[in-house]
Amino acid sequence: MTARVFIDGAVGTTGLEIVERLTGRAEFSLLLLDEAQRKDAAARRDAYHTADFAVLCLPDDAAREAVALAEGSKVRIIDSSTAHRTASGWTYGFPEIVGRDVVANASRVSNPGCYPTGFIALLAPLVRAGLLPADWPYTVNAVSGYSGGGKALIGRFENEEPDLAFRTYGLGLNHKHVGEMQKLAGLSVPPLFAPSVVPAFRGMIVDVPLPLAQMPMAGSPEVLRLCLVDAYFGSKVVTVRDDTPDELLLRRTMAPSDKLDLWVFGASDGSQARLVAALDNLGKGASGAAVQSLNLMAGLEETAGLQL
Repeated sequence: MTARVFIDGAVGTTGLEIVERLTGRAEFSLLLLDEAQRKDAAARRDAYHTADFAVLCLPDDAAREAVALAEGSKVRIIDSSTAHRTASGWTYGFPEIVGRDVVANASRVSNPGCYPTGFIALLAPLVRAGLLPADWPYTVNAVSGYSGGGKALIGRFENEEPDLAFRTYGLGLNHKHVGEMQKLAGLSVPPLFAPSVVPAFRGMIVDVPLPLAQMPMAGSPEVLRLCLVDAYFGSKVVTVRDDTPDELLLRRTMAPSDKLDLWVFGASDGSQARLVAALDNLGKGASGAAVQSLNLMAGLEETAGLQL
C-alpha cells in the first residue's frame, strides 16, 4: 500500500532534499502544494487530513500552527523545526539513541538538530554507561556549512558577502539547541556551545574536548571508543571510526551524505581526548534523519532512499 506524504515547506532547503530522497519511491505518494496554496490554511488543513504522514519543513511558529491545522486527523507528523524537540508528547527522532521501535510507533516525531545530532551521538552512550560524568560542564566546538542557516544565510554567503570566510555566532550563550543537547545527552549541566559557519555549502564537524585526567570516573580514550562501537553496532548510518587521521576536512564540493562518522582521539598518556563527529548538516543533520524516521514509521527498511 502506498503511503501519502505531505511535505509542508517543500521549497525550502530541507524540504527540497526530502523530496529528492522520496521521489521515485513506490512506497510513497507525495502531496505537494503549488505556490498559490502553500500559505493557504484551508489547503494545508485538507492536505493534513488527507495524508498518512506529514513532514514539517517550517519555522518554529509555523510548525506549531501546522500541528494545530492537523488536529482531528490521523496524520503522523515529523517536525524538522526546533518547536517540539523537548516538548511533551513528542518522540525525538534519533532512532539510534531513543530506540528504533520507539520511533516506529510514534505519531509525533521531532527531527533532531544538526549540531545536536553530533553532540548527542558522541555523549549520550558514554554518559549512560557511566564512562563520562553527567554533571560536567562540557564544551561543544562546532562548524557547519552555511546551508544550515536556510535561504537567508545561503544568500549572505553566496551573494551579499562573497568574501565572508568565517562566522561565529550564538554569542549570547542562549542558542536554542542547548536544551535539546542537555536533555538527550542526559546532562545535569547545559553544555557551552560554540557554533561557527564556513563558506562551504554543506558538511559539519562537532568537537567535544575532554580533560579526562580531571574528570571523575572517566574512561580511557580506548574504553570510550569501544563503548561507542558497542552502542552503534550494526548501524548502517553511524560508524565509529578506528583510524586516527592528523586532520579532518570540510570541502566545498562535499557530496550529499546521510552518514554519521564518530571518532575518539586520545592523548598518548590518556589524559585528554577529543570526541569528534562528522556529518552532512542537510543529511543525517536534517533531511536524511527525517527520511530515516519516516521509513521506520511506515514499517520500511530504515535506510531506504538514504545516501550512504
